[in-house]
Amino acid sequence: MRTKHGAPEVVGTGFTVLDRIYADGGFSAEALGGSCGNVLVSLAMLDRAVAPVLVLGCDDVGRKLVDEFQSAGADVSFISLHADLASPVLAQELDTTTGEHRFRFTCLDTDAEFPRYRSIGVDEAANADGAIGTCAVFYSDRVSVGIVTAMESARSSGAVVYFEPSDIDDEELFERALRAATILKYSSDRLGGDLDARTAASGAISIVTHGEAGLEMRQGTDVRWCDAIATDRVMDTCGSGDMVSVGLIDWLLSSRGTPGPEMTLGGLVRGVVAGQRLAAENCGYAGARGLFQEKGAMHARRILSLP
Repeated sequence: MRTKHGAPEVVGTGFTVLDRIYADGGFSAEALGGSCGNVLVSLAMLDRAVAPVLVLGCDDVGRKLVDEFQSAGADVSFISLHADLASPVLAQELDTTTGEHRFRFTCLDTDAEFPRYRSIGVDEAANADGAIGTCAVFYSDRVSVGIVTAMESARSSGAVVYFEPSDIDDEELFERALRAATILKYSSDRLGGDLDARTAASGAISIVTHGEAGLEMRQGTDVRWCDAIATDRVMDTCGSGDMVSVGLIDWLLSSRGTPGPEMTLGGLVRGVVAGQRLAAENCGYAGARGLFQEKGAMHARRILSLP
């Protein structure tokens, strides 16, 4: 199966879960979430041709996640549903007066532990090799043998490999992922001490986030700072980083930017700022994709299209 767009522009894999949101002490909503899930489904809603490569359980949660991707227009033919797995769930506790949130891998009502995310393997990567080898952008926020194999295949085929790690679990696999990455985005608080020196010597463009202060763009010795964009209302800061990625990847795929090995910081600034605008607006709504859910994809597209 292919989307109405034909071959996928964006292929991605990584942390995808069902988010259960508890706002101000009570359950409020549940929706597809996780960094990878948020980025891919948002791009699909923006009318980009997206193909997630995932392993989920053949259960109600897994079918709900597939349905959300499919409703957004994504190609779901590379999502594998397994009867012996339980699909991952994550609880988000949100204080809408401060915009602060925290995550739990246990149910807030029963204290039962939720099923955890499971990475794709080599077989799933091989099954999607045709899409991986023809996409313009490959996205991942995790590493595994299957994921890194896919990253290397995408890079060798000329795709932009967008890597957004949150931690370093396997040093050897992580090093391979760094070598395959075209764009590396990470939090200064979480990974700055581990990655700053290592990425300075690499050819990858790094986007280093500093929370509400803004972010740095780095390529070798070239460093540029982008201040955070102010917003009138902050209800939920969850998903802000994902929206920056959505904006930049969307910009890369547009006529304003051409994905390829000759990208420079100056060429990417407009895409990063577009993502920052989307992130600032999204903070005014509950949920990692609250803006999309409350105002719709056309509103998000208008924000991204501002000069």
